[in-house]
Amino acid sequence: MRELFDAELNLTDRPFTNDELRDALSRADVLVPTITDRIDAETLAHAGENLKLIANFGAGMDHVDVAAAVGRGLIVTNTPGVLTEDTADMTMALILAVARRVVEGAELMQRGEFKGWAPTWMTGRRIWGKRLGIIGLGRIGQAVARRARAFGLSIHYHNRKPVGPRIEEELGATYWDDLDQMLARVDVVSVNCPHTPQTHRLLSAERLALLQPHAVLVNTARGEIVDEAALAELLRRRGIAGAGLDVFEQEPAVHPGLLGLPNVVLLPHMGSATLESRVDMGERVILNIRTLQDGHRPPDRVIPAAA
Repeated sequence: MRELFDAELNLTDRPFTNDELRDALSRADVLVPTITDRIDAETLAHAGENLKLIANFGAGMDHVDVAAAVGRGLIVTNTPGVLTEDTADMTMALILAVARRVVEGAELMQRGEFKGWAPTWMTGRRIWGKRLGIIGLGRIGQAVARRARAFGLSIHYHNRKPVGPRIEEELGATYWDDLDQMLARVDVVSVNCPHTPQTHRLLSAERLALLQPHAVLVNTARGEIVDEAALAELLRRRGIAGAGLDVFEQEPAVHPGLLGLPNVVLLPHMGSATLESRVDMGERVILNIRTLQDGHRPPDRVIPAAA
């Protein structure tokens, strides 16, 4: 970016403060935020006359008020697709880690508590032959489904509407119009939908209570989609077998009820944290900026949900 543009970079690897964001908005032609940079309508009110583009470094857009930005005549872009495979890998890793108690076993070894094999000790759950329910069969959901099929899971999914028949056939996927019915009948639930007003706490306390006692819940999408307090209580009383979480409602804070539970694997939002994905994200940002600079429409425009 320094070679191509007159760029000011945040080299601290920390989020900008509100004052720093407003200052950048007032001076820049292009702002490149990350998920931790909250850009709401109030912050956008400080945008200068030169600002033309908000080129998000990442795919998720719930930290940017896209409607307010577009309403001010700004173009908003993101980096779709580049995080798909890495996030799907992490989703599958969490499914395996929770079902097979991988983290418990690793920590036990580090404490020097392995005393030898025993027939009923550290038994987890087989995933071969089980049902996987995917909430949001988009790019990442489909990538999860492809991996899960190789592990012998049957694929079930809930979307606002079914995917095309070709995709359903490729994945052997069964569509559930009623999310409640799907939740009550699957063995593993993977949350892969975006966070929107419609999906906020989609997995409420009432819906979580529908899960079977042996079920596993994995969330690599957004923490706000799950009622974290209700999930913590469900895990505490063993209402479900376990959960694997890479995202949280109040990041970086984690609900204290989730800490210390043996049946939950907690990760620090690292689903897309590979060197390859970060490079790809940066290149996608540059592509969007260059395209606009050359007088063309950037390829990764984000359209407000109401449009």
